[in-house]
Amino acid sequence: MLRRRRERSGGPGVLRSRATPEATGEGEHLGTRFKVLQRFFTIGDRFFIEDEHGNRAFRIENKVLRLRKTLKFQDLDGNDIYRIQEKVARIRDTMEIEKDGHTVAKVHNALITPLRDRWKISVTDGEDLTAKGNILNHEYKIMRNGRVIGEISKKWFRVRDTYGVDVRDGEDALLILAITVVIDTMAHKGR
Repeated sequence: MLRRRRERSGGPGVLRSRATPEATGEGEHLGTRFKVLQRFFTIGDRFFIEDEHGNRAFRIENKVLRLRKTLKFQDLDGNDIYRIQEKVARIRDTMEIEKDGHTVAKVHNALITPLRDRWKISVTDGEDLTAKGNILNHEYKIMRNGRVIGEISKKWFRVRDTYGVDVRDGEDALLILAITVVIDTMAHKGR
């Protein structure tokens, strides 16, 4: 059975995975897997991220009636974990992920090609990350120094407009989920 715990060493709200492929009965499973609905936004809408057992784990609030697009990544009680905000007047698309008023990561669209995308994630108090793969089709990986720490894929779910986020054991699952939501929002501008 998959087990998760909150570690205070990473600060409040940091969710670290302790699952193993053997415990979940799957081969190439990185750790904790989440389910995200692909087509989630309408004006002022919210959607939920579920764990791999179908239980609601987090919610995202969309605040589009502001000057800049703003998303709130919240726990199920409505407490803000991250605030995600589009930066205007930039040459390159950028969104910032903030926690308690401080920027924890910036997501930049580094390169778009017809088949593959590359995104740069600048992490304030850690090593930078990259996301590479087919972003538009939700088949990509988030890496740190060439090591996969998160995998995003539609292949794990048969439900239309749904994709999964698999987070490596010991990584900050909440930050990886927030980065995934940012990339999805930036790659699919109409949402």
